[in-house]
Amino acid sequence: MTRYLVGRLLGLVAVLFVTSLVVFGAIHLAPGDPVTFLLHGRPATPEAVAALRTQYHLDDPMAVQYAKWLGGVLTGDFGTSAQFHQDVTDLIASRLPGTALLVAYAALLVALIGVGSGILAALRPGPLDRTVLIGTGVATATPSFVTAIALVSLFSVQLGWFPGPGGTPVGFSQQIYHLTLPAFALAMTFAGLLARVTRTAMLDELGREHVEVARARGVAGRTVVRRHVLRNALGPVVTVGGTMLAGLLISTSIVETAFDVPGLGSLLVSSVTAQDFAVVQAITLLSVAAFVLVNLLVDLLAPLIDPRLSLHGEGSS
Repeated sequence: MTRYLVGRLLGLVAVLFVTSLVVFGAIHLAPGDPVTFLLHGRPATPEAVAALRTQYHLDDPMAVQYAKWLGGVLTGDFGTSAQFHQDVTDLIASRLPGTALLVAYAALLVALIGVGSGILAALRPGPLDRTVLIGTGVATATPSFVTAIALVSLFSVQLGWFPGPGGTPVGFSQQIYHLTLPAFALAMTFAGLLARVTRTAMLDELGREHVEVARARGVAGRTVVRRHVLRNALGPVVTVGGTMLAGLLISTSIVETAFDVPGLGSLLVSSVTAQDFAVVQAITLLSVAAFVLVNLLVDLLAPLIDPRLSLHGEGSS
């Protein structure tokens, strides 16, 4: 166990190191002088240009620039936003709660809708199964921004049940109320995918020999499903669900922009548009770190949910 954890943590460090190289190198791979991006096309005196080059260590060798940037990142210093003229760490800290609440809300919807509809489809073949397949197919194929437009048009403009984009909710309950439509827009595609994974895993377990033996012995149907089907099917469901959780974080950029939610996703979009590289670098690096950490957590939880899985990815004896 300890050896496995050490190996995974070393892998995590390696992934973050490679990502940091790519993220840092992006500003230098873009055509033109980095100072041009930092000035956003504004005219500047030679003294101002020289000050910028000194501030961002642009006259140092590439390796020295990277070492200084990485040293700042490791101490929580991501630099200063050229767009907001604010410390990037403080800027991200102010936007993180909104994104965290939106992702948590959407993840809950994905789990409830995806797993619930997948189980129903597997246990109720016929019209209900076909309805779920059609519904999940539509949800999976519909981009988040299209879902966002449809939800706003129906539930905000026509029915008036939920607020439209924008607004400044006060208090936790108001925040949940304002995030309902964005959370559904963010969750629907992932819920459709998880429903299909759950349905397939349940059908696979329902056809296994030990399930037929349990039924032949007269074990109650609900007990068979709970003990012999659902528990064994949760392994792939949790694995795919964990990957989706990281995908939710990345997909917030579209939904937050569509609903004008002040989170990390909308901040990333505005920073890319404004060529605010310090913010883009920080959010990209943190997103990759979150993705890798979530996958590590899923790998650790999988053997606890399904004992047949070992930490080495092999069936247990």
